[in-house]
Amino acid sequence: MATKGVAAECPGPGMMARMLRVGLAVMAAFLLLGLPQNLAPFIATPEDVVDRMLVLAGVTKDDVVYDLGCGDGRIPIAAAKKYGAHGVGIDIDPKRIEESKANAKAAGVEHLVRFRVENALTADVSAATVVTLYLLSSSNRALRPLLQRQLKPGARIVSHAFSMGSDWPADKVDQFVSARGDEVTLYLWRLR
Repeated sequence: MATKGVAAECPGPGMMARMLRVGLAVMAAFLLLGLPQNLAPFIATPEDVVDRMLVLAGVTKDDVVYDLGCGDGRIPIAAAKKYGAHGVGIDIDPKRIEESKANAKAAGVEHLVRFRVENALTADVSAATVVTLYLLSSSNRALRPLLQRQLKPGARIVSHAFSMGSDWPADKVDQFVSARGDEVTLYLWRLR
């Protein structure tokens, strides 16, 4: 019985591979049908990983934290709640944006965060001092030109699990074991 419960809570390599295949199939359908591109399947970032991402970025009350592919809004909400930072969440899925707004209201930070239904590949992120990502490597690479063009020197980018490619190495890599027992890698870039 205990083994079944653990397996249900922690997806194994087979489940992760199936989730990745489903995510890639969804992305292919979006591209073939000309629909707005989904940059990754929604998988919520665990709270302890969110905290570590914000610490790695050195978030303060003076920051504006943009989360591209914000899902349920937990990263901008955590930045607002813990640091008093302003936040902007961008997601292509209107249901996720409504969920994010409700979560911000429940957390009492709706005055500090905004959420927009928008394609991250065409979004204006020029006001960001911190950008967080939990997207596929191919999506990160697709976002690179936009981030490098729009972000000001000193802006930080933190990616959960995926790099920006070997030709743009991270300034810092943080590897640790999460509260769930997952091996996690975070990447930090500082714009110059």
